Amino acid sequence: MSLARGLYSTALTLLSPLIWQRVWREHDDRHSRLERLGILPATPAAAPDRERPIWLHAASLGEMVMMASAIEALRRRYPLRPLIVTTMTATGAAQAARLLHTPEGTPELAPARHHYLPLDFPCSARRFVSRLRPALVVLVETELWPNLIASCARQRIPVSVVNARLSPRAFTRYRKVGALMRETLSQVSALTAKAPEDLERFIALGLPAARGKTVGSLKFELEISPQAVAAGKGLREQFQGRRVWIAASTHEGEDALMLDAHAAVRARHPDALLLLVPRHPQRFETVAAQSASWCESRGETCLRRSHMHAESRLEKSRLSVLVGDSLGELLALYAASDVAFIGGSLVPIGGHNLLEPAALGLPLLSGPSLENFSEIAEVMTAEGALQVVDDAEALAEAVNTLLEDESQRQRAGQAARERVARNRGALAGTLRQLEDLLPS
Repeated sequence: MSLARGLYSTALTLLSPLIWQRVWREHDDRHSRLERLGILPATPAAAPDRERPIWLHAASLGEMVMMASAIEALRRRYPLRPLIVTTMTATGAAQAARLLHTPEGTPELAPARHHYLPLDFPCSARRFVSRLRPALVVLVETELWPNLIASCARQRIPVSVVNARLSPRAFTRYRKVGALMRETLSQVSALTAKAPEDLERFIALGLPAARGKTVGSLKFELEISPQAVAAGKGLREQFQGRRVWIAASTHEGEDALMLDAHAAVRARHPDALLLLVPRHPQRFETVAAQSASWCESRGETCLRRSHMHAESRLEKSRLSVLVGDSLGELLALYAASDVAFIGGSLVPIGGHNLLEPAALGLPLLSGPSLENFSEIAEVMTAEGALQVVDDAEALAEAVNTLLEDESQRQRAGQAARERVARNRGALAGTLRQLEDLLPS
């Protein structure tokens, strides 16, 4: 083990109490916590090389949603190869379960299953890689785990990084551990970046230039399922023709701003409904309580999506806020809305996925913190699909204007949908790179 990786592993061990705290929260009953140490419930049987699994790792829900088209394409193109998907978070695990479901009557497909990624301790990584014995490892975006990648290199397993992205801020952080990054990136077999500047940063950190290629963003490859659209239509019917705006993927500090903006929206549109969807499930209770208290102070009502049923008959004029606390329904909630604000942007988080509401033809609103989606935000702004607002007052004014002007809503929504359609193509380039790495 190199000095750089040894220091990294030591630091990881020292931080393990804090890491285990997070692991303890990110858990579901379908998996043992021992998976985090690379211990699988059963060791998969050895398979011939042509049937060894493809292992794809995506950190959380957003990455899993983005990879839906790629997962479907891999299963279609390599039906004999089992697919192993790992995630770090419980929300990512829930999305993986939905994507990996094999309908009855398709016995020609090899099995697919989900595990949690082991913590990047040397022994855990080695044990996990040895038991899976994958033909190819696919890491999404910046999931560069040094011990895991070193374990793959030791066993001559190719590693591909897809939709690779590296913001200027992350690049500065990684340069502080330059020796570790050079070693790790030298063991990556191939990397497809979403933009030329991302590729340049990876090469500057140590990726051999010949192993990198820019193919565009896989985020543009998303497909909106007819089921999500139908579910959104059903919700719209329950809303009985009201004006609806959604604040999605909000973080701590943003929810109060959304409620402040909603007060100004309701002042001009008393029937307006806010769909408030926190980014993380562990905040559902807090945001629901905050929203209920806010509504009560105004003589209005708040409802949690998990408590809403098709047969419910509510005082629609008093229902002011619907808190989205059900996993896997964000697309349906977008489909039920007229205007979308994407959170993580009025607080210094860097923004979240703009493309899901764009693909549904919604006009987009965001705060100024968009570092994680800067190139997409620039394009959407230039097309007139995205407005950037600085505070709750500006957000309320933008929402009110869009709710009042149907032609402007349609122009912005159509521009967003067309931009998504024009930028597809990254999936084909990514699949060509993976084909080159898979043993025949």
